[in-house]
Amino acid sequence: MRVLIVETNADLAEVWARSLERQGAVVTRADGEDRAISAINQDPFDVIVMNIKLGTGNALTVSDYAGFRLPNARVIFVTNSSFFSDGSIFQHASNAHACIPDQTPAEDLAALVEYHGKHAAELSG
Repeated sequence: MRVLIVETNADLAEVWARSLERQGAVVTRADGEDRAISAINQDPFDVIVMNIKLGTGNALTVSDYAGFRLPNARVIFVTNSSFFSDGSIFQHASNAHACIPDQTPAEDLAALVEYHGKHAAELSG
């Protein structure tokens, strides 16, 4: 399973990446919109774990682009805000499959990624 992590906080991205790699995922990290889009152009991903608030760029732009380039990829949004706690992220991003707090334990995130990654891989063949 291939996973793209789009997170400005390098320490947090590293914790997530290590947890996912322990489960056998191939992880690519990007710290903003431009690098995420470049990664999407270079590799197919099953799951994209992305902070809603990117330091550089817009997460919804990345999500929309991924929807075009990787229609089977599943996006898991991460946030430290209660802004999307009403579920409205699912109205803004058609490929959103989860929205979780950034304080979610890395093991729980890895389980969620594994679950969605299996389904994305089944769709991709």
